Amino acid sequence: MANMTPAGAGVDIMETRYTDAELGAMTAPVSPAGHHAASFAEYLYWAQRKRAEEDIDTSVVASQGWGRLIQSARDRKRNSETDLPAIDEKSPPNEKAPSNEAVSIEVDEYSGMSEHDRELLTARRVLRQAGWATVFYLITCDILGPFNAPFSIASIGMAPGICLYVLFGGVAFISGVMIHRIWLRLDSVRYPISLYGDMCERTVGSWLKYISSFLQCIQLTINVGLICLTNGQSLSQIIAGPNQTGHLCFSVTVLIWALCGMVIGMIRGLGNFSILANASVWLNLLIIFISIGFAARSLPNYAAAMASSGLMPGPVQVSATIPGQPLFVQINGVFNMVFAYGGAMIFPEIMAEMRRPRDFVKGMAMAQLLIVTVYLMYGITLYALEGQFVQAQSYTGLSPYSGQTICNVIGIITGTIAAGLYGNIGLKVIYRLIVETLFKGPGLMTPRGRIVWSCVVLVYWSVAFVLASAIPSVGALTGLLAAMGFFHFTYTFPPLMMLGLDLQIDAALEDEPFQTPGVAPRQVDTWRQLSRWKRGIFAGGRKRLYWKIANFFFLLASLATAGMGLWATGTDLKEALAHGAATSLGCAPPV
Repeated sequence: MANMTPAGAGVDIMETRYTDAELGAMTAPVSPAGHHAASFAEYLYWAQRKRAEEDIDTSVVASQGWGRLIQSARDRKRNSETDLPAIDEKSPPNEKAPSNEAVSIEVDEYSGMSEHDRELLTARRVLRQAGWATVFYLITCDILGPFNAPFSIASIGMAPGICLYVLFGGVAFISGVMIHRIWLRLDSVRYPISLYGDMCERTVGSWLKYISSFLQCIQLTINVGLICLTNGQSLSQIIAGPNQTGHLCFSVTVLIWALCGMVIGMIRGLGNFSILANASVWLNLLIIFISIGFAARSLPNYAAAMASSGLMPGPVQVSATIPGQPLFVQINGVFNMVFAYGGAMIFPEIMAEMRRPRDFVKGMAMAQLLIVTVYLMYGITLYALEGQFVQAQSYTGLSPYSGQTICNVIGIITGTIAAGLYGNIGLKVIYRLIVETLFKGPGLMTPRGRIVWSCVVLVYWSVAFVLASAIPSVGALTGLLAAMGFFHFTYTFPPLMMLGLDLQIDAALEDEPFQTPGVAPRQVDTWRQLSRWKRGIFAGGRKRLYWKIANFFFLLASLATAGMGLWATGTDLKEALAHGAATSLGCAPPV
């Protein structure tokens, strides 16, 4: 299960230096005098200026972990008398001073802004310090945790499993490149893109931003519920003991972790989690090696297989092709694979902290390659050892109690860290979307906001507990999470946003060019007229037309796949509840 650093973990640097209220101002667009809303042409203009500034920046970006970045942020706070961005000490002397061209860009970027807004722009520049190695680290942290890979391969067979893991990885890389291109065309220090929803709004419209934010809320809530479920499952196995004589009601074991989440959720900042997130990566790798070692020297856990899937003890069977499983089981296994590539939601947040965001693809490519390799190696190895008896949370399928307990204890530690992180991010998304935006409630860092936050924490973790206890099947819940959340952020939204961006760019070819900040150029027509649609589709030339058609069919294929995923995961949930040992809100453990 992908239970590493959550979406939004890149905020740690900023939260070490600023309060949430200050960060909210820094990540919001800055309007010039008159406070006019920015037009699409203005987004493109300032993004082009920012990319030009980055292209002439030849300073060395130190490849460092988040711990050193946090320390450097603290150092900048103590030495805040300078407004220039921090440069690596190894940079040549002639690279430490910005060129005349860079200075002219900065001056132009301040046009029509108040003194307060200028200070915010300066602060934003200082925050953009991460290099491509940090991208590799963050994406790997967010996704690495391949404990459902053997279950995915067992659902569809060895050869199809390997092919689909590689295929999904390749398409996820293409989607990542799309997100990168969109971000480069629309992000600037003046109008920053720090959230996935910002790209949705600027390319397609505010309605897509609301949909993506809603799906993000659902995804993070289900993910926290999934962590409560896996932790409860691990605790239940530990209590059962080597002879399966111990017993504690399974719903109570899930409730314990929900209550822990309520306590952890009262913390509104993320800065204190950075070291723990680092440690959880190595702990998960430790689980991988320990579980393979024990699985190679012992029989599968037949009792767990009987409880979760109704499988009788027998010889291990490994299928090279698609096994004789129902279609919905195979598709659910495929969507368990999608979980491996669910980090696209945090890509804008990572790029927002990079000094040279054009290098993002380099870090992303290396991270995706590592993820595919680790998931496949672990999935193939454990499936070859345990066959049809593998569990959705792989280490719960170990038969020796000692190995099972070691992995369960380590898994509980990493799961608790992940629950705190995912819960914090999910709560902030829900708070800003529902409390602040929908109900016009108090700000997060105000005294009244603290009271409302505490109430939201209790409701959020209560919902997570109900989800985990009502759906006591890790494989089914993982597939549902992928179908409702991860899949759309990685495979559905990128081609839709790319199509929207290209249509707007080509449709604006006959409009007035952008000239004055805050003043929208005059358009020759609107989207209510057929002429603008025709120009948006055909005006860019034959190559761009083919690219738009390809993105359109990519979008249709993604929507069709997501629909099949929802059907399959829903059916699998029904079957898991009907034939599994565990029942909704019951006491029998699922393994």
